[in-house]
Parts: sequence; structure tokens; C-alpha cells
Amino acid sequence: MESERLKIFNEQHQYIGEKTRAEVHEKGYWHETFHCWLVEGDSLYFQLRSENKKDYPGLLDITAAGHLLAEETVRDGVREMQEEIGIQAPFEQLQPLGVIECTAEREGFIDREFAHTFLLKGTFSEADFDLEDEEVIGIVKTDLAAFHRLCSGEDDRIRIQGFKISEGNKITIDESVGKESFVPHQAEFYLTVLDRINQYK
Repeated sequence: MESERLKIFNEQHQYIGEKTRAEVHEKGYWHETFHCWLVEGDSLYFQLRSENKKDYPGLLDITAAGHLLAEETVRDGVREMQEEIGIQAPFEQLQPLGVIECTAEREGFIDREFAHTFLLKGTFSEADFDLEDEEVIGIVKTDLAAFHRLCSGEDDRIRIQGFKISEGNKITIDESVGKESFVPHQAEFYLTVLDRINQYK
């Protein structure tokens, strides 16, 4: 996976070449990703990352997301939904939220993404999700307005509900969590996503 080749860009989103995934994250090159958020009524879905993931294990993240490889187009990104959470949807069914800059940084890892971001609205049941256990071990949802208050600092904790798979068993999740339970994207990123989702409500 670290040897996969990605397109890289300057800060103006102009193509400047290709690098391996490892180089991209080591040097902090801008690159493209595909994000899709699932929304059901007033609820927003998150995936629970596997404890075995190299980056941000065991944290809640975008419903389905992944890197666009050098040879891929944005339309090819729909594979991430199928691969990670088992949701199949034609690209035409997704509602575009635009390209949103998404950055995160820690020791030895600099992630700078131009995220092609989409919304999939619908009604989902636990049976609809078929998780790729090496990547994703659970799915939860939370209230959109509550998550907005968490990101803006108005609230310290929110309620999440869903399930996770542990040693082949499905375990119900119904608990209160804080920001520490989510991948530490910048608050501005989350708030931008929420504002754009609300345009479709």
C-alpha cells in the first residue's frame, strides 16, 4: 500500500507529478482523496477504524474515504464505499459537496488532502453494512446538530449509536464520546462538511 502511486499537487491544486504514498505522507505533498458521508434524516454516520490500522487506529472517521490512485478519476472513488463498508451506490446518486481541504499532522506523518467530498442520503440498517474488517470494525451514527456543537466547542460530549465487530461477534454501541474518539481532522474541516451537508436538508 505504501508503494501505491498518487498524483501530487501544489497549494493551488495544480498537478505537479506523482509520488509513492509513503513519500506523500512523509513529505506532506498535497494529494487527492474521495470522501463520502452517509446521512439518514438528522443523523450522520461514521466508520470505526480497525485497531490494526497504522494511522488513527480505533477512532471514528468519515463514513467511507480513501486515496485516489494516480490512474484513477474521482468517479472511481465510489469503490471505497463498497470496499470499506459494503454500500453500493452509483456515482450519479451521490450529491457533491465540493473539494474540501483536509489536513492532519503528527510525528513522521503529514496528510494534506484535496478531498472530493460527497453525500449519500438514505435509510440504512445494520444489515446494509458489510465491513472490511482489516479497515473498519464498526459503524455508528450521531445527531448532526450535536456533532456540530461538539466541533464548535459548545458541547464536550455527544451520543453515538451503532455496532462493532469483535472476534466475530456484533456488539451494540450506545455511549457518550468526546473529540478524542474522532480522527483529529481540524474543526474547520468538520464544520465545512456539516455546513455543506445542511444545504441539502
